[in-house]
Amino acid sequence: MRPRTRAELAKVLARKEISEEVIAEVLDRYDEVGIIDDAAFARAWVTSRHHGRGLARRALANELRQRGVDAEVATEALESVDEEGEAATARALVDRKLRTATGAPDAIFRRLVAMLARKGYSAGVAIRAVKDALAARDAEAAEFADQLDADALASDADPTS
Repeated sequence: MRPRTRAELAKVLARKEISEEVIAEVLDRYDEVGIIDDAAFARAWVTSRHHGRGLARRALANELRQRGVDAEVATEALESVDEEGEAATARALVDRKLRTATGAPDAIFRRLVAMLARKGYSAGVAIRAVKDALAARDAEAAEFADQLDADALASDADPTS
């Protein structure tokens, strides 16, 4: 069993057909005595999922939102993951996957960028991490990576740019 957010506990109690007043009373008391603490939950969740699964801030924010964590509390928790740390984590994920990757450099490139995208990384971070890893891999991969313009690819892939 893992810690739960206030919203998750409220949902479980509501499913058991407990009245709204009793749910609010119980959860308020849990808050008072420190049994539930959404801020501590969010900090622990971010640390665990970023380091354990390599998830980016975008994916972490989505997971916290799904668990009913307030946006302000989630934003505070996500501050522990900075851009440099996120880029380093992306590169570590790529390096780990690249050890067993087979195929043409362009196919490997697409697979690794897609893997990072599924973990919530922006196109720019994903493309740069894969390009740098390919450049360090071998001569054929380095030649392919040299032909890539990471900034142009990222702006083509990211409609918000």
